[in-house]
Amino acid sequence: MTSRERILSAINHRQPDRVPVDIGATPSSGVSAVAYQNLINHIGMSHLNNQVYDVIQQVTQPEMEFLDKFGVDVIDVGRFFNTADDYWQKLELIKGYPALYPKWFNPVKQPDNSWLAPGKTGEFIGKMPVGATFFDQLIFPYLDGYPAEFKDFSREQSRVIWGGFGFTPFDWLEEKNFWTMLRETIKREREKSDKAFLIGIGCNLFEWGTFLRRIDNFLTDLYLEPENVHRVLDKLMSGHMDFLAKICENVGDIVDIIKFGDDLGTNTGPFMPRDTYEEFFGPRHKMLCDYVKANSSAHTMLHCCGGIYELMPGLIDAGFEIINPVQINAVNMEPEKLKKEFGNDVTFWGGGCNTQSILNQASPQKVKDHVRRNIEVFHKDGGFVFATVHNILPDVPPENIMAMFEAVDEFR
Repeated sequence: MTSRERILSAINHRQPDRVPVDIGATPSSGVSAVAYQNLINHIGMSHLNNQVYDVIQQVTQPEMEFLDKFGVDVIDVGRFFNTADDYWQKLELIKGYPALYPKWFNPVKQPDNSWLAPGKTGEFIGKMPVGATFFDQLIFPYLDGYPAEFKDFSREQSRVIWGGFGFTPFDWLEEKNFWTMLRETIKREREKSDKAFLIGIGCNLFEWGTFLRRIDNFLTDLYLEPENVHRVLDKLMSGHMDFLAKICENVGDIVDIIKFGDDLGTNTGPFMPRDTYEEFFGPRHKMLCDYVKANSSAHTMLHCCGGIYELMPGLIDAGFEIINPVQINAVNMEPEKLKKEFGNDVTFWGGGCNTQSILNQASPQKVKDHVRRNIEVFHKDGGFVFATVHNILPDVPPENIMAMFEAVDEFR
């Protein structure tokens, strides 16, 4: 099988010729700049660039030579838009780890050695404290309450770190003929590659509520201010549906996966019971998925962290075909349980290795044993793409990353 055929076979619940693999196709299945630099130094590939395309999480965009070495089957189409040398600048935000960053990202070092990053409005919207390896959100536009009217909504979104620091290719969105350029670029690259193509478009709902109101406020709003929650979600959906229409019209026939995002869980379970999910988010998620299915040939992925076992039936009913990152260390998220109950209805894109306590702390042999067991459970009859549980973080030793991929290769 080609890489694209392998990924599509898994999504369609047909056993592929070998385990499909993702690393770096999304900002939640990637590698931190620190772990990436340590790894390429360890394996003699230090000639590769360390390009930090997700400046918030400090996640790198692995070069194609790296992806080919590890047999990765899927790529993010955004990588085709930042190939020019003048797109990048060299910065050292994390001591000892100089890397390349987009030139539109201009953090300012503070006297205490922390970093503040300005957004489109000129305000500092993100902060990397001393000793940290990612940026925190600083501005919550509706912290003091919901406005009577959502005036300048897009501007308020740009004051949020997740709206102010664009992910490629959408940092090019204001360019003339962007949509034509997007289609022509993906079409050209697709003809040259046999890998599956993924485009991440966000369209978050619950998360945007937490970005605008702050998570503690928004969680209580679900019960105390339901009318305002519906108002802000309707406003979000208006923009999301317009954006999704452009995605489907321009590239819906030439990308394989459209990725949405909405973190709905914690280590101990969902943020909300299923009936609350169904009241506010399920019908809107269904609108998004239904539109993709009616207007494109792409498959729908939801990035959703945490213990979401209780919400899985609702997510499947909404139309999500793929779930990532499959946080197997969370409550009720054991691989055997997930595969038995939902394995015929959804593809598990992740769950290959626990990054919270195994990949970063266990011995290489324990990593290999852990990975092998997870693959044995998830891979049978398709419905599985190997990826770690979220990003490989700075504290992961390169030896353990190599052990993880050795286990994948041995299973193959």
